[in-house]
Amino acid sequence: MKQLGINILSLSLILLLIVGFSSCKNDDDGVDSIPERDRTEQQIEDRDSLLSYFNTYYYNSQEIMDNVAPTIDDVVITELASGETLPDGHTMLIDAVETHNTVLLDVDYEYYILRLNQGGGDENPNFPDRVRLNYQGTLLDGTLFDSSVNSVVLDLSALVPGWSRVIPQFNVAADFLLNQDGTVSFSDAGFGVMFLPSGLGYYSGGAANITPYTNLLFKFEIFQTEVNDHDNDGIPSYREDVDDNIDLGNDDTDENGLANFVDVDDDGDGVLTIDELEHLEYIVDTNMGEEEPVLGPDEFER
Repeated sequence: MKQLGINILSLSLILLLIVGFSSCKNDDDGVDSIPERDRTEQQIEDRDSLLSYFNTYYYNSQEIMDNVAPTIDDVVITELASGETLPDGHTMLIDAVETHNTVLLDVDYEYYILRLNQGGGDENPNFPDRVRLNYQGTLLDGTLFDSSVNSVVLDLSALVPGWSRVIPQFNVAADFLLNQDGTVSFSDAGFGVMFLPSGLGYYSGGAANITPYTNLLFKFEIFQTEVNDHDNDGIPSYREDVDDNIDLGNDDTDENGLANFVDVDDDGDGVLTIDELEHLEYIVDTNMGEEEPVLGPDEFER
């Protein structure tokens, strides 16, 4: 498995753990918090807004298809003006996006993916893994609020919930080339656009340049991935999602207030989890044509 370099995470993508809220002062200098909107009702509104968007916007599908190495900068999404005919070589988003479903906080959500390339690599990320990628984040009106100048490494578990649902559905790049100037070029990367309702984004919290309850669009290219073990207890973080709900925060076996993925003693028996694992060592000589062992369902590489 390729090791990923460590980069500073993009702050505007970090999912804040504190529920954001707006407030205003009343006449006696107290603070009145504005109640958070009902998530189910907001999802209905967001869904209608996104479907309306897909029915009125198109992208340069033929140009992307003809490009041997397209990037996120090559994807152009344009509004179809009233009375205008769809230009040749373009496709309406409503005819191109995939609809996916997920549950978050007991609410059913729809999110959407424009899949431009699956990715030619053998690996795809797990929902809390680290991923090297390029991305651009915009509002539906095209306003850019965040992007990576060069490829960055992000922890999917630290981002808005939509990312941990979308990114694992793509494969990494098939190969990479180290250029003479020290840069790295990747080929056949996972490549697409995600369209997220506000409930899978920042919801009521908003963020810099993003108002609360805003639907989001992210273009992305996925290059590499690395399995995360946040507490270094020998168990990959994705395996610590005991209830399999794409949420690491609510799995706390010993009920000590620490979720399993950051708890070095998951069952609270006084013995570190890593010391309770059976350690096996495989010696492989790839120079002699020996193949690496295939790990079993309960075996993890360290």
